[in-house]
Amino acid sequence: MTYSAALFTSRDQSLAEAVHDEQYRIRLDCSGLTFMSSAGIAVLMKFYKELERLKEQQGGLEKLVRELRRALERAPKFPTDSKDAFAKLRGRLTWPVAGRLAASYGQTRAGGVKWDGMLLTGAQGSPVRAVYHGRVVYADWLSGLGLLIIVDHGDGYLSLYGHNERLYKDVGERVTAGDTIATLGDSGGRPRPELYFEIRKGGRPVDPRPWFKTPQP
Repeated sequence: MTYSAALFTSRDQSLAEAVHDEQYRIRLDCSGLTFMSSAGIAVLMKFYKELERLKEQQGGLEKLVRELRRALERAPKFPTDSKDAFAKLRGRLTWPVAGRLAASYGQTRAGGVKWDGMLLTGAQGSPVRAVYHGRVVYADWLSGLGLLIIVDHGDGYLSLYGHNERLYKDVGERVTAGDTIATLGDSGGRPRPELYFEIRKGGRPVDPRPWFKTPQP
């Protein structure tokens, strides 16, 4: 056998061993994939579906708020006690429902999506109250948030109340602080009675918690 033939034979053997090793690695990977398919793929699919649902919900609410802002810019301004009246209530508001804080503004949800508001749990049918006087600008169903009511407080401030069982106010109606505007429910796919609450300024969500006079409902 010539040197070149021996070299090619040795190279072929090395290649064959490498191919064998790669085939073995692929079989291991495939067995892992098979394991993943049977035990974990459902979990992954559920995770991604939940992520898509949350993003769709967030996008739907953002679109609604943008549309409301444009409509409010054309509508007569809601009269306030004074300029920045709502802003001066920081640390003085009463919680919109009696219950327990279940999720706070800024906490991470599935897939890295963060809460733009807070979740408050309570008894089914409990009264949901307006945190300040204003004008109802939305009272209807919104995907992901169920029965939703939004109150315009003037100066670009909105408060949002979602997952209600029933709405008691219609668009255009005026409310005062403490008025019952809805009842606590689980509409929009919640597993238990919960209120989703937001405060927005200029269309952007702000942390509602510092606005209340007590740290818990």
